[in-house]
Amino acid sequence: MTIVVLCGIRWFTRSDVTIAASPASAAIPPQVSGDGESHRRAALVTKYCSDCHNADLKKGGLNLDPAVAGSVTDQAEVWEKVVRRLATRQMPPSKVKERPTEAEYSELLNALSTTLDAAATERPHPGRTQSIRRLTRVEYQNAIRDLLALDVDAAALLPADEASHGFDNVTVGTLSPTLLDRYVSAAEHVSRLAVGCAQRVPGGETFRIKPDVTQEEQVEGLPFGTRGGAPIRYTFPRDGEYEVTIRLSRDRNDEVEGLHEPHDLLVLLGGVEKKAFVVKPPPRGAGHNDVDKHLQLRFPVTAGPHVLGVTFVKNPSSLLEYKRQPYEARFNFHRHPRTSPAIYQVSIVGPFGPGTAGDTPSRRRVFVAYPAAEAEEIDSARKILGALLRRAWRRPVTDADVARLISVFAAARRDSDFETGIQAALSAVLVSREFLFRVERQPESVPAGTVYPVSSLELASRLSFFLWSSLPDDELLKLAENGELSRPEVLAGQARRMLADPRAQSLVTNFAAQWLHLRNLDSFTPDGRLFPDFDDNLRQSMRRETELLLAEIVRQDGSLLSLIRSDHAWLNQRLAMHYGIPHVYGSHFRRVTLLPESHRGGLLRQASVLAVTSYATRTSPVLRGKWVLENLLGTPPPPPPPDIPALESAAVAESLPVRQRLAVHRDNAACASCHEFIDPPGFALEGFDAVGRWRVSDGGSLVDASGGLPDGRTFDGVDGLERALTERPELLVTTVAEKLLTFALGRGIEYYDAPALRQVVRDARRDDYRLSAIIVGLVRSAPFRMREAHE
Repeated sequence: MTIVVLCGIRWFTRSDVTIAASPASAAIPPQVSGDGESHRRAALVTKYCSDCHNADLKKGGLNLDPAVAGSVTDQAEVWEKVVRRLATRQMPPSKVKERPTEAEYSELLNALSTTLDAAATERPHPGRTQSIRRLTRVEYQNAIRDLLALDVDAAALLPADEASHGFDNVTVGTLSPTLLDRYVSAAEHVSRLAVGCAQRVPGGETFRIKPDVTQEEQVEGLPFGTRGGAPIRYTFPRDGEYEVTIRLSRDRNDEVEGLHEPHDLLVLLGGVEKKAFVVKPPPRGAGHNDVDKHLQLRFPVTAGPHVLGVTFVKNPSSLLEYKRQPYEARFNFHRHPRTSPAIYQVSIVGPFGPGTAGDTPSRRRVFVAYPAAEAEEIDSARKILGALLRRAWRRPVTDADVARLISVFAAARRDSDFETGIQAALSAVLVSREFLFRVERQPESVPAGTVYPVSSLELASRLSFFLWSSLPDDELLKLAENGELSRPEVLAGQARRMLADPRAQSLVTNFAAQWLHLRNLDSFTPDGRLFPDFDDNLRQSMRRETELLLAEIVRQDGSLLSLIRSDHAWLNQRLAMHYGIPHVYGSHFRRVTLLPESHRGGLLRQASVLAVTSYATRTSPVLRGKWVLENLLGTPPPPPPPDIPALESAAVAESLPVRQRLAVHRDNAACASCHEFIDPPGFALEGFDAVGRWRVSDGGSLVDASGGLPDGRTFDGVDGLERALTERPELLVTTVAEKLLTFALGRGIEYYDAPALRQVVRDARRDDYRLSAIIVGLVRSAPFRMREAHE
């Protein structure tokens, strides 16, 4: 017999059995068993964990005593917490003297995950998505695009959706009366635009350029040799004459900004000049009221989508002089007086006169049949509405479904014409429950508590709203209707096909924009005195750089690791000047190979991420550290306790570097435990200022960018942080997979999702963690394909 002492517990070991004699305060020993692996697992847990996580202390609210005593599968929720903390090396804390060796970490993780995964394979636990989920604003816009070949601005029609678990498609199970009214108004607007019905009075819309846009250079989408203005994408509802009115930006004295000499202004439609105006300064002593009064014209336009361009002719400038000058933001009187006039708003009104509906993409999509005589109208309406309903409701439709819409058509047709009847029925489709909501029905024969596969049609919707944030297309619907989509190989093939489709761009503009907090850029406005060169041009360029990196990975099926380390960047002139990278000219973005001294490349070096994790006046290692932990490592810090007092401002000198200011937090014992966890990853990014520029000093002191991670690893600067992230790539990939699954299912990740996620990461490792491998793994997983039955 051998006696082994671990953490105060004497383990008496024989070749056939292990028993324990422990003091009253020690962990409950495992049950006597011949399973040597379970004994070894219990010994490791007792040695490194039980001093803190026992019945007496319960640190972090975790008591491992019952879990150690019982089987792993019976305590799966507890052991999944242990696995997560061990995988990230958060536990035991890095400051303790004795921590497991890497071999012990691997041994314990392998033993726990193998047992948990085997149990999950035998008895899947997919969780349960909401039975009814409303389309988000983004999904509504994309659905209208794919259903009616019509681009609308859903942000102007519907309110923003509330976010939960980091995404706005989670808490969308209800529809308030106020929101219903907005959907009714949106349906009327969309159906009128799609069908092209005549209006009693001319309609219109006004487009305003953001006030902090500098309009000194050519705008992407407008001809070379022009400056400022905007390309306005607008759907003209009918053939006819439209009136365009232009207003120029004014200062607080109601004078046109920057108007010191005559300027030529162009109005373009589809790149073709429709009118050229001259804007002149008023006579000495006269006001500016009439300076832009003549900027109005009326001209015929065919129905459908067009690009209306309004811009100035650029006066000649010396490239050499331009290269010598730093960028200067010019966008309002109070901060940066404009040196040239700028467009404030453009109004489009029309059509004047009856006009005609014309031949538009949306009319071609709607009118798949057209009656030659009144007697054929009902048959044509049935064909039109049947085709619309199948796509809108994402399922085959019955005669009874179409009949309900035919009654709406007929009621409107009695007072008007055939197309008005179709418009009324289309409006009814767009406010129907089966269009606005995704409904997953539980089969009546499935007992509560059991697991069942979702139907092929529900699976099609899950897949399309995951990858496209929109409706299933015909190919996906056909496979769902004949039951083929439920076959794993077919499902995987469709996922790959859909990733190669341009609509997969929504993974960038919808999923990634929320995951990486890019949407927060719109509200980021740094202090103009400290950062005088910041304007909306830079803000949009920051966003576009990150979007193009992500789009490249989607388009080329790249590895997720290229998000962290990249030898190139997507830049235009504005962003290149901000970064100090030479020889990049023009407003269009292009792929630029980087030199090491550029300090650019992956996400952690991009101004978009660095800006949304800063304050208006300074960087924030706290925000940046939290962003890294939450979005790249999947280890979000706990929320601060409610009784933590605010930091006394008198205790911190504003001139001190941020690291020294935050030291005051760590001097407070109530704050130290969290800040020691959060701050080190953020400190590694101190080489970048609040707007993402590289720097070597802060407040007159050299920047100290030494940082670390919760697992105890330390490093210096962004290079070290990137190496740390790529040394253990499974952490990053697991986090991205969790974020993708949250977005795909519209619910938070639970402990029972962990086995499926581990399988996805294991499989993706063999394919260099390519995006398609992760996506395919997720859509074939039990949480995506299955659902738990409730009462």
